[in-house]
Amino acid sequence: MKILFATPECAPYVKTGGLGDVSAALPATLAALGHDVHILMPAYKGMKVSGEIGDGVELPPWGPWPAAQLVPVKIPNGVTLLLLACPSLYQRPGGPYVDASGRDYHDNALRFGLLSWVAAQIGTVHSPLRGWTADVVHANDWPCGLSMLYLAQSRMVLPHEATAAGIVTIHNLAFQGVFPMGSADLLGVPHHWRGMDGVEFWGQLSMLKAGIQFADAITTVSPTYAREIQTPAHGIGFDGILRARSSRLHGILNGIDTKLWDPRADELLPFHFGPDNLQGKAQCKAALQARMGLPADPKAMVFAVVSRLTPQKGIDLVLGALPRLVASGAQFVVLGQGEPGLQQALKDAAQKHPKQVAVQLGFDESLAHLIEAGADVFLMPSRFEPCGLNQMYSQAYGTPPIVGPVGGLLDSVTDASEDAQHGTGFVMRGVDPAGLDDAIARATRLWREPQRWRRIQANGMARHFGWEDSALQYVEVYERALMETRGAAAVGTTGSSTSNTNTNTNSSR
Repeated sequence: MKILFATPECAPYVKTGGLGDVSAALPATLAALGHDVHILMPAYKGMKVSGEIGDGVELPPWGPWPAAQLVPVKIPNGVTLLLLACPSLYQRPGGPYVDASGRDYHDNALRFGLLSWVAAQIGTVHSPLRGWTADVVHANDWPCGLSMLYLAQSRMVLPHEATAAGIVTIHNLAFQGVFPMGSADLLGVPHHWRGMDGVEFWGQLSMLKAGIQFADAITTVSPTYAREIQTPAHGIGFDGILRARSSRLHGILNGIDTKLWDPRADELLPFHFGPDNLQGKAQCKAALQARMGLPADPKAMVFAVVSRLTPQKGIDLVLGALPRLVASGAQFVVLGQGEPGLQQALKDAAQKHPKQVAVQLGFDESLAHLIEAGADVFLMPSRFEPCGLNQMYSQAYGTPPIVGPVGGLLDSVTDASEDAQHGTGFVMRGVDPAGLDDAIARATRLWREPQRWRRIQANGMARHFGWEDSALQYVEVYERALMETRGAAAVGTTGSSTSNTNTNTNSSR
């Protein structure tokens, strides 16, 4: 199949979270399976890309969008990177979504509307790429959500022409791409799709809702999260529409790049180790303590966090448990950035306990790898977690994680207290202070029993979290959606994209 993977970020070029990692690893795995994969993403300021650069394709001005260019780059993993170059929209200081001061760009609707429009065009007979039209347009999160609506428009205009199947993946339902409804005129959203059965979300336009409503298939990043988001507790106002479209909703657990995240060969580690010899892990612990300015004490239990510093990630719970960790003689290291209040509280704790608490704000890839390798326990007490990757990295590196009982954490961690033979970490019994304290106590007791701890480490390091199985599940979703789409085109209908959209309930808005 010809697969267009549309995304606002892709590691190592631009990354703000797990989506960047997925956008790098999943397309590469699909290409290794024999598919022709193109990644479409904006050409942001400061991006460094190496590979074979092809001839650029000019995109004339269209509607509200200025002229742009598609620059193909053949990168070493067998994937073609399609850079959407539009300097007035993407060549700016700051990140993909926010300016240098951390505020959302005022014209994000226009910026990501263009990304969605181009993605949809590549999936139709009007594809700007000479000789290449996508069979599947795989849109990721709200910045690409409108591509599903634009594909549906193309089917209505040209009902007998084959268009790509449209798949949208929800990486985090909390980010919904909500803009004033006045943006609908700018973005060319038809009036008949501006109501509750279309893009309307409490009087505004939601790009993610457009993706969910008009996609031929919807995926999210773990089976448990797929179930959770259909409930009022986790659906964030989208539970009604997701229940209505549940026959097209699939939960597929993310994988990790097992070449980049392999303690036996990790180029970012000072020492290597594997399940049969953990001496290198002890050396990485000493290296971590030295790098973070902590005493090199092998008898100190090292707890670690690498995360966005937000309540979603349970950082406030970690702060609440910190006095008890310090009193027990443990050490605590943090790498991350996020809410100013949480950042300051962590810095204050490090200043108060300089020999036990160390905090580095920001992101550092090499330090992230060293923390996974050198820590004894990884803390991830998330209140919700669509999938999570760090709990997988931790298990691969012999660092049993403590996780909240939610989303992909439940799908990827086996509780060692419940299953002594196969346990790989510790699942909290509740996402609250008592639940975290209990999980820390259980982990501490077993850490003091080296033989039992070694079994937990071995179990985790034996788990396979590579992308191969998940990629095959995506291929099945693509094939099924493509079969339905092409079948609908053959009989001159608008396909399946607008089915199951009559969701007139308040929780569907």
